[in-house]
Amino acid sequence: MRLLLVLATLWVSTVCQAQTVDPLFVYRRGSIYSIMISHRGQLYENDIEAAFNKMPIPEKYNDHGVGKKIFYTSEKKINIKDLEKHEGFKVNAASDQSQMNEYDFFLQRQNIASRLVAKWFHRSKSTGVCDMELVKERGYTNASETDKRLAALSARKEAILQDAGEELIGSTFVLVNDIRYIDKSKGSSVIGGAISAAIKTNDVLHGKNTLEEKDLGDVVASYKGFNVKIKTYLYQLVWDEQVSSSFYNDIYTEQPDDSKIENFENKRGDFSLVYLGMQESSGKDISFMGINENEPQVMVLKACQRALDENVANLQKNFEVFKIKAPLTGVEPLKCEIGLKEGVTEKSRYEVLEAVMNDQGHIEYKRQGIIRPVKGKIWDNRFMAIEERADNASLGFTTFEKVSGGDFYQGMLIRELK
Repeated sequence: MRLLLVLATLWVSTVCQAQTVDPLFVYRRGSIYSIMISHRGQLYENDIEAAFNKMPIPEKYNDHGVGKKIFYTSEKKINIKDLEKHEGFKVNAASDQSQMNEYDFFLQRQNIASRLVAKWFHRSKSTGVCDMELVKERGYTNASETDKRLAALSARKEAILQDAGEELIGSTFVLVNDIRYIDKSKGSSVIGGAISAAIKTNDVLHGKNTLEEKDLGDVVASYKGFNVKIKTYLYQLVWDEQVSSSFYNDIYTEQPDDSKIENFENKRGDFSLVYLGMQESSGKDISFMGINENEPQVMVLKACQRALDENVANLQKNFEVFKIKAPLTGVEPLKCEIGLKEGVTEKSRYEVLEAVMNDQGHIEYKRQGIIRPVKGKIWDNRFMAIEERADNASLGFTTFEKVSGGDFYQGMLIRELK
């Protein structure tokens, strides 16, 4: 059963009212919890942390944060004992600790996987009560249709296991970002006399002191030499039939239940994250055009945001499960609201997908053609591209042309091909 009429109607109605994406597609986005490992004592430590706290989850994903965003280590390499001392870990029994790297161990001992699941179901710590509201919000077109489905469900919610489980909960990711300041100007003012000015700037930016006007030039020079490298480690929540069945049978409850609370605590170790891979940003120079020189902390934010966006775009290219699907917002010409931030280049190719309903009533995506970006019409949607007056920063979308396929319509999804 094709969804053409429904999709077109919903999308046109939504766009006309608020210029937003059809909610039918919004819920198909992946979900992210992004955290940072901060190294105590590195130059610009406070500014990097402040920048990370301001950085939003990429807009093509849902924010699935479950707590603090920054964890600390005094080591050049992450040290579990050091983190344990600062963060007060709860020790979990690992299935095989000898096979775990430091990030695997860190995430497990923080119970990140079970906390991600608990958030999906709004689980109450005190009563164990869960609900399906977030799954409904991200997983279905409208509440009335959802209520009809839920009314017919068994205790395990089998009718939504595939849609809500495999595509929604199973598309939950954790980004562990190891952010380090790097210096590319040996012998310059950043390494030389401006270090003290940079340290003073940290105080000034946090209201601890004042800078004399004669120091401002050195401070600005030090920040203009600012570069970072970010290593981003990508993890995915494991949500298969065995895990979900255990959750629905032994933990999910809509009434206070002490036994369910105990089951959840006993089964925390059954929830896990699988490591997919790592991406390191290039640490290339960032243009600071358009930034007011008396706001050097914005330079730090821009450098960090650009580096993290670079990593996310490359992880999307390298890992199929992490790829975004975005809707076509027009067909004459073909256009979509993605751009340089998502790694679009003239060499990029995208498959055009149509949502269809299978015999079991679940949504699947079928390829209907292939498109490519039009040269010179790729949107520069990187952070602060408008402020630096970058070419194509004001386009608002990337224009595409058809490589193969039939007729396309607004609301069809596109996904990058390798």
